[in-house]
Amino acid sequence: MTDPKVEYQWDETQWGMVIDVDRCIGCEACVVACRSENNIPTVGEEQAAMSRIMDWIHLERFYTGEYPNVRAEFVPMLCQQCGNAPCESVCPVFASVHTNDGLNAQVYNRCVGTRFCANNCPYHVRKFNYYPPTWQSPLEQQLNPDVTARKSGVMEKCTFCIQRIRKAELDHRLEGTQVSDGQIRPACVQSCPTEAMLFGDLKDKNSAVASLANSSRSNRVLDDLNINPHIIYLRPERVDNAF
Repeated sequence: MTDPKVEYQWDETQWGMVIDVDRCIGCEACVVACRSENNIPTVGEEQAAMSRIMDWIHLERFYTGEYPNVRAEFVPMLCQQCGNAPCESVCPVFASVHTNDGLNAQVYNRCVGTRFCANNCPYHVRKFNYYPPTWQSPLEQQLNPDVTARKSGVMEKCTFCIQRIRKAELDHRLEGTQVSDGQIRPACVQSCPTEAMLFGDLKDKNSAVASLANSSRSNRVLDDLNINPHIIYLRPERVDNAF
């Protein structure tokens, strides 16, 4: 094995996402792709009735206008990977931690299920796994071997498909090269038919996400809380938008 020509700078990377609300059509392809990629089980009708839905990404719906000119707006909501994450400071066992490349990581084998992080998350995107997941045959054969199949009693959330990030980084480290912009795509980004979601390095001034993050349409949800979310939403290009 040859020596790497380029040393990857972990602390110089900040993974983030830009979501164009104007392009989102509410098809939920991102939801299905996320479930398949990250081994997210279906909890069933009974658990769903008790608000125990297990989704790492969901769509928020807003309606604007007056009847009969009513229009639906769709906003994909997932873990915002906050720079000053309120979920991390309350975890008593350091199961919710910050990585060197700016991700809010969840260490499953540390989690003891206090759910403090869920209570402190203003976006309500952390989920508690109440029961051991089950997959009816032959669905168990579709599980992704690169992702841990979680047991009951732990918190779960979006990871930006960290398994894809780490694989690309390690492959490029062996090759002695850097990861190029747009090469890493989480499952939700890859599946979006309208390309409403973009993923990349916010610290790379030449990346697509960095340029869009500074546009006049950019908006960070609950940015006034000073938690520095790393998902940027682009407002609809309409004068009468309510988002």
